[in-house]
Amino acid sequence: MKIEQLYNLYTQSYLVDTDTRNIRKGSIFFALKGANFNGNKFAKDALNSGASYAVIDEEEYKDLQNVILVKNVLETLQELAKYHRDQLKIPIISLTGSNGKTTTKELINAVLSKKFKTTATSGNLNNHIGVPLTLLTIQPTTEIGIIEMGANHLNEIDFLCKIAKPNFGLITNFGKAHLEGFGSIEGVVKAKSELYEFLRTTNGIAFINTDDSKQVKQSKNINSVVFNNSEIKFIEVNPFVKVQFNNIDIESKLIGKYNFNNISAAIAIGNYFKVPLKDIKDAIENYEPTNNRSQIINKGSLKVILDAYNANPSSMKAALENFSLLKDTQKVVILGDMFELGETSSKEHQQIADYANSLNFNKLILIGKAFSTITVKNALIYSSFEDFKTSNKDLNLKNTSLLIKGSRGMALERILNLF
Repeated sequence: MKIEQLYNLYTQSYLVDTDTRNIRKGSIFFALKGANFNGNKFAKDALNSGASYAVIDEEEYKDLQNVILVKNVLETLQELAKYHRDQLKIPIISLTGSNGKTTTKELINAVLSKKFKTTATSGNLNNHIGVPLTLLTIQPTTEIGIIEMGANHLNEIDFLCKIAKPNFGLITNFGKAHLEGFGSIEGVVKAKSELYEFLRTTNGIAFINTDDSKQVKQSKNINSVVFNNSEIKFIEVNPFVKVQFNNIDIESKLIGKYNFNNISAAIAIGNYFKVPLKDIKDAIENYEPTNNRSQIINKGSLKVILDAYNANPSSMKAALENFSLLKDTQKVVILGDMFELGETSSKEHQQIADYANSLNFNKLILIGKAFSTITVKNALIYSSFEDFKTSNKDLNLKNTSLLIKGSRGMALERILNLF
């Protein structure tokens, strides 16, 4: 079947599903494969659950009614998304970066949705599967699309750009994330800048934070909309980030000065698209972080800053610095391993532990295999969450502020169940 024919079927519902547990009536089921699953085996279940068609790539299932046999299901999904993008006559904003992508995307969506019908990446579905799926959620009524792009190797952002074909782009920052795949911070800069290169060659527009010298250097010869601290002013963190734009104070529900740049980007993009200032203010002030991202959780006299969605050396250092600036008297830090650092893992974990130790928190707790291989004075170190749990059955953290941060695979939000 040609992609044009498949697209005609798709436009009957504008629904695409990949999980038989959540099939929507009239959708097209794409039988994706993974290391531990084969969607082809569930094509019949998808059809029985209400899918109109199932796209498969194994011949043994081709005799099912309403199946479409292709060479490769994933590549077909990507081609369909690309074809759909070519039909859309709306602005697409893509963003990437080492830290803050998802929070920034949510803020941008909150601001722009005050004026436009928007479609944005759900959660962090930002890879070679998530980007096509996000594009295919864009309905005919959508006025602006907001696409988050993630990568852990070179050429991935370039590949995603060729699918999403953004008119606008933003890179939140360049930091020490996924060093195992990128090899070095220079590799990170090169990989993320693939978004800039796409915009440069397609005459797109980049939103540039000119307080970031790396951004300025990498974005030369690109049409740009710039913003900086002289236009969008940082006021304070106490504990939430407060900024000022056009003499109007905006107090967010986001902790950490590192969120200032994320808020600034959302303000700059909202201003560019002529969202009224009162609506920009309302959107940012009412946005609340979820999914373990810089959440403040109060448990009696214990205040928890839960930032356990992800971690890398750059975000870890920023979180520690911010926590040290809070005026609370009793501070405890629990850090979990940072993943995907490759050969630099031991060095990076040692540096973060030393930095945390230098800030003189009341207690420093390190959890994970990587942290257990280093030496730090005045720190409690556990090789696993289970070891920590066993040794800390009666955590006494009354009248305490607690920072919890680690990579997603550490699932440190489980600590909350110990209180």
